[in-house]
Parts: sequence; C-alpha cells; structure tokens
Amino acid sequence: MKKMKTLIAALIAATVFVSCAKETVVINSAADLPGKKIGVQSGTTGELYVQENVENAKISSFKSGIDAALDLKSGALDAVVLDELPAKQIVARNPELKIIHDQTFADNKEAYAIAVKKGNSTLLENINAVIAEMKSNGDYEALVNAFMPADGNITIPEAIASSGSKKIKLGTNATFPPFEYVNGKDIVGFDISMGQRIASKAEGSLEVVDMAFDSLIPALQSGTIDFIAAGMSVTEERKKNVDFSDEYFESEQVIIVRK
Repeated sequence: MKKMKTLIAALIAATVFVSCAKETVVINSAADLPGKKIGVQSGTTGELYVQENVENAKISSFKSGIDAALDLKSGALDAVVLDELPAKQIVARNPELKIIHDQTFADNKEAYAIAVKKGNSTLLENINAVIAEMKSNGDYEALVNAFMPADGNITIPEAIASSGSKKIKLGTNATFPPFEYVNGKDIVGFDISMGQRIASKAEGSLEVVDMAFDSLIPALQSGTIDFIAAGMSVTEERKKNVDFSDEYFESEQVIIVRK
C-alpha cells in the first residue's frame, strides 16, 4: 500500500510538471518570427510588415504599443514589432523586456512626415517652411536634444503660445513617446512642439486632437482635423490619401521580446 501511494504521488508530480511546462520561444531576429504570436499597433507600418512578410504569424493588433507590451509581459504574445523610439521608452519602463535590432529593418528605414488633406497646398507650404526654419535656426536640434537625450532624461520645452483666433487642429495618437504622449494632463512630445510652431506661423491657435492611429487619415479626409503629426511614416499607400510634408525624422522597426 505504501509503495502504491508513493507511485501515485510520483505520477501526480510528473503530471503537474508536464502541464506547467511551457515551450521555450527563442527570437533573435526577424527570421524567427514566422509562426509566432506577434503584437503590433493597428494601422502602423509594423503591422503592415508582419502581415506581408511573416508567414503563419498569429497577429494581434492593439491601439497602442504599450497595450501590446503588456500582453507580451503576460506571455500572451511572443514578440511585438514597433518603431524604435517608442519601443525604447517601453523597455526603459519594463526591464523584463528587451529590444532586438534586425538588419532587415536597418536597411529599410522609414521617414516620418506631416500629413495634410489632399490639395491643401497653403498649409503644406507653411509646414515645409517651419521644418526648414527649424533645421536652419537650431530649433530642430534643440527639440531632438530635449525629447531624445542621450542620457534618457527628457526635458519638455516651454509651450509656444499663440494668440491667433483661428483654430488649427493637429491630429495625433498620444501613445507614441517621445513624439506624442500624455504628461500629467497635457499631450506633449516632439511632434506637438513642432505643431505649436506650425500654428504660430499660420497665426492660429493649436488644438491637439487625440485619437486612434488608424482613425487619423479618415479624420483628416473628413475635415475633423487640419493635419496629422503622429510619427507617421511615408508610404506609397498613404500617399494615395494624403499629401506629405518634407521628411523630418528617420526611424526603423524593432522587435520587443521578453528577456
């Protein structure tokens, strides 16, 4: 009887061990993504990359990269594909995660630009003039140093006030630090500071409208917003629906995984 009890106990222990054991998922590059559970931000080029290039991927689309990272931490996902700078912000706040760079992404950097409604040449010219001025007078470099400092300590610049009565609406998705994110009660970031300069040059007052990333282009087309500043990459598909400004930043996709 004693031997039988011992055998039963051993069998139970073995069953528990097997049921608790999980397959180890190893991802060291984009080549390891096929067949994996991958999180992406809805409407982004990261989502498009996984859809078009990763075979048999089990894709989950989220409203923000942060939401995807939470599912990654819990084990519901194997990886997240996201733009580099927002990914760095997420990993800085979640030390159990890490970033993997891949040469495929490095060789195909993406350019960010501001989008306006098709045919809105007046606003587009104003935006391009602001971008050129910022790069020539040092404001661009100052914003890079403020929101993307080498030591990681962001210093939010003082907002540029505008006394103009005309409302100029900037559409964004405030889950994309350091370009746009919520700080206390305010939406701040590189793109927001640039938007303040755009509104000031147009003698208008900036209003920031926060919405889901994949709602931005429809909102622009309907006239709900005047321009999009949201770390938006220039793609041929988007060019069919919006006019883009001159490029103002380059980025690349990265892979976030658990350590």
